[in-house]
Order: sequence, then C-alpha cells, then structure tokens
Amino acid sequence: MENETLPVDDYDTPWKDALTRYFPEFMAFYFPQAHAEIDWRQAHVFLDLELAQVVQDAELGKRLVDCLVQVATRTSGEQWVYVHVEVQGQQDADFPERLFTYNYRLYDRYRRPVASLAVLADDSEHWKPTHYGYRLFGCEVGIRFPTVKILDYAARIEALLADPNPFALVTAAHLFTRKTKGNPEERYAAKWRLAKLLYERHWDKQRIIDLFGVIDWLMRLPAAMEKRLLQEVYTLERSVAMPYVTSAERFGIEKGMQQGMQQGMQQGMQQGMQQGIRQGEAAILQRMLARRFGELPDSVLARLSNASTEELEAWSLNILDAGSLDEVFGAH
Repeated sequence: MENETLPVDDYDTPWKDALTRYFPEFMAFYFPQAHAEIDWRQAHVFLDLELAQVVQDAELGKRLVDCLVQVATRTSGEQWVYVHVEVQGQQDADFPERLFTYNYRLYDRYRRPVASLAVLADDSEHWKPTHYGYRLFGCEVGIRFPTVKILDYAARIEALLADPNPFALVTAAHLFTRKTKGNPEERYAAKWRLAKLLYERHWDKQRIIDLFGVIDWLMRLPAAMEKRLLQEVYTLERSVAMPYVTSAERFGIEKGMQQGMQQGMQQGMQQGMQQGIRQGEAAILQRMLARRFGELPDSVLARLSNASTEELEAWSLNILDAGSLDEVFGAH
C-alpha cells in the first residue's frame, strides 16, 4: 500500500520562479490595468539585490516572495518606475505595514514612483488588506495597494484550466494544492490533469519545462505516487517527442541507474555494473545542471566525470534546492 503522507507544501520557490520568468503574463493575469500602462516594448529589469538591501535595512522579520522590477510606462511622464510585488502565503497582521515601509524606502532610494502590488495566497477567506496609514495633528500618511486573493478564483477552476495565460494554470495548481491537502489520490489526479494540459497547449519546450516545474514544486506527492506520476509523464513525453522535464529528471536518474546496472550485469563483472550506474547518473545529472544553470564550465564536466556514485547521488538531491552550481556541489 502506498504511503499516504504528503510532503510539506512549498509555495515560495515556485511563485518566485514563475513570477520572474513570466512577469508580463503575471501582470496581465493578476493586474491587467497596470499591465496596460506598462510599455512592454522596453525591457523590464529585476532588482532583487537592491530590494534585498532595503529589506535588510527594514529589519521587519521573515517575509515571503517579493520582487522589485524596473519598468517603463506608456505615458509621457515618468519613463522609468518601479513595481514591487509580494506574494503572501499566510495571514499576517503586519503585512500592510511592511508594504508601506518597503514602498517609502524604495521611493527614498530611487526618487521614482513605486507601485506595491500584493497577491494573497493564504487560506483565510476574509483577510484582504488594501491599505495602511495613520493620521496625526492634521497630517495624513499612508498607502493603498491593489490586492489579488487566490481563493477568489476557487469557484472558477474550469475557467482557469481553459485560460491560455500560464498563470491561470499556476493559480489552479495552487488551489488544487490547498484543496487536496491530506488527500494524495485527489492530488495525484489533479496534478496529472495539469501536466497533460501543458502538452495540449502546444507551448514551446522551455515553457512546458518551467511550468511543470512550478506545478511539481507546489503539488508534492508521496514518493511512490510521484514515481508513478512521473512514469505517466515520461510516457506522455515520448508520445509528443519531448524531453524529460523537472521532477521527471529525478525519475531519469533512477532509470539511468537501472540501465547502468543492467549493462554491468550483462558484462558479468561487478566493476562494469558500478561503472554503468555511475555513467548513467553522471549523464542525467549533467543534463539537469545544464538545463538549470546553462552551459557548464570544463571544471564541472571534469568533476562529474571523475565523481563517485555516492557524490553523484548527493549532488542530484542538492540540485532540487540549489540556487547556484556552488550550492549543488556543497560549496558555500
């Protein structure tokens, strides 16, 4: 019988990745009015390091997903302005004040208009902050910010699944994750439905890979069920001539190990079996690293070529959470 315990859900990483990779679509789906006022013919620039400095100075404790983006407007006034986005995963009484603080600190830094936008991904139906401020001696200071509530889409699941905007599927994945908490079978069915939709949209390969990654991060399954789902995805990919994607790479590692073991057994030598396992893991890990971090330097290729099976297995696990090649190989 399959383990029915679901892994802890992780919302921060997938939201950050999706927002960064598909920012215009994010704005079009959640904040269409703002999207219409941005000049998308000019490049938008993410300023995460700059935001991190402001956040560090603010010392306001733990925060969830946030980003700062420099964009151009269509109007003839201020050409460059800033969009500050936060995706909040739980109810927090201090959240409105945090947006207010970040907003005025960002304005103080850039002396340009700053729009703070909030996506609320929490479970509370009645929590929907839109402002923060105070009055004193006739002086009024504050902020009003647009807020989008993910739960507000709960009654429109079928419309989300038919919407061509990728953030409609991201929203559906988030809602399915909440709805199927504690029910692995229902989550399996929902995740498989979303995975099939990715291929039915006829999107380019990279978009399918990216969005499958978001869905996979959101909708965690027990190990045995995940393996079964990945086998279904692998079969689907072969039918549409697509390569492995994201968590299917993990299945690919196991598949490579099995192929290597078979090769070694056929050779009739224990050394051959171990070499086959190692080569299978190294080839899959090299492909995963290249897809995640781009072209690999010769030093990394050499390290993969000379690594032991134990090292390859450890690096394969590290890549799931690593933000750089150094973190994959355990360098800090």
